[in-house]
Amino acid sequence: MDKWKIYLDNCCYNRPFDDLTIGKNGLEASAKMFIQSLFKYKSLALCSSYMLSLEINDSPFENNKEHILRFINEY
Repeated sequence: MDKWKIYLDNCCYNRPFDDLTIGKNGLEASAKMFIQSLFKYKSLALCSSYMLSLEINDSPFENNKEHILRFINEY
């Protein structure tokens, strides 16, 4: 059976770095982290794009950028 191919945009990747005490942010970050675990267990296939890479590389937050790029490159 083929895996679903999932594309996460820049906002999804950055949500876990936002203020998680705000209800919506915490819920969205939890959902993103659950989806991320599905990539790790090979239940989903991660898709990316050149434009996503450009957006991530434009981030002024070096630590966030490193975590995000490491994840994308791993999966």
